[in-house]
Amino acid sequence: MRKQIITTALASMVAFSGITITGLDQPKAHAATVAQSNQAAVGAKANELISTAKGLMGQATYSTAVYKKTAPYKFSCATFLNFIFEKHGVDLATYNENYMMKQGTAVSKANLQKGDLVFFDSNRGDSEPADHVGMYIGDNKIIHMADSKQNIVISDLNSKAYYRDNYLTARRVLPSLMSASPATKGDKVVASAYSLMKSSQSSSLTNAAFVNRVFQNNGVQLGAANLNEQMKKGTYVSRSQLKKGDIVFFNGTKGSTKPTMAAIYAGDHRLVMKTSEGVISRVIFVDWYDQHYLTARRVITGQ
Repeated sequence: MRKQIITTALASMVAFSGITITGLDQPKAHAATVAQSNQAAVGAKANELISTAKGLMGQATYSTAVYKKTAPYKFSCATFLNFIFEKHGVDLATYNENYMMKQGTAVSKANLQKGDLVFFDSNRGDSEPADHVGMYIGDNKIIHMADSKQNIVISDLNSKAYYRDNYLTARRVLPSLMSASPATKGDKVVASAYSLMKSSQSSSLTNAAFVNRVFQNNGVQLGAANLNEQMKKGTYVSRSQLKKGDIVFFNGTKGSTKPTMAAIYAGDHRLVMKTSEGVISRVIFVDWYDQHYLTARRVITGQ
């Protein structure tokens, strides 16, 4: 069941229900470098995810209020997947299954492959598009954090009426959430942004300085001391045409043309930015980012 789980950084910007997160760390800094066209490599990544997921069976309990990333673990269905993907350098950037359902590409039930995200909705009449998510592991089975009685289990999609009747859709996020191989210019910019998540170098950086540092690390000198100057660099790009490495700007007041925050677009609706709580990643679907989106600029070419 979906429950919004947030960090203090996001809570300071968006009014969500309060919950507790313990042992929270950021996604691993290294970027996955699997070739987008290499199915064997994608399969290997999926097997890693499945192995980690199975290893957590009996080690975690169900919770929609607490995301605890150290033993004894506590997960919801969505935070469970966020955790195992994060462990293998694949950033979903969200704990919300409704947002996950917009990532990657749609895949039919007949064409599921290992690593696909499978969604269910037991109440088609409510406002929530989905209320459960699991990961496909092959042989018509998913692994998922089921509920407070079962915790992490492997279930056959035909084993119970719940899975048969409430199946909603599936999304393929491997390899779309990974870097290409060889990495594009945009991939390298994104990798630099992620590398600053756990770096002591980022602690003293402002939001604008973070953007400058990311591009400096890739041989691009923006020559812009603040967000207003950064927003004049490169060329305009529409929201529907965003690519990895683009700079996305947000205002603090709806309707304002003044930027108060910038983020590196990481592909597949993900953002990486510096806040008062450090370098974080989020999806652009979150209400605050959706409502305060201002514009975007492309400063790297030839991707």
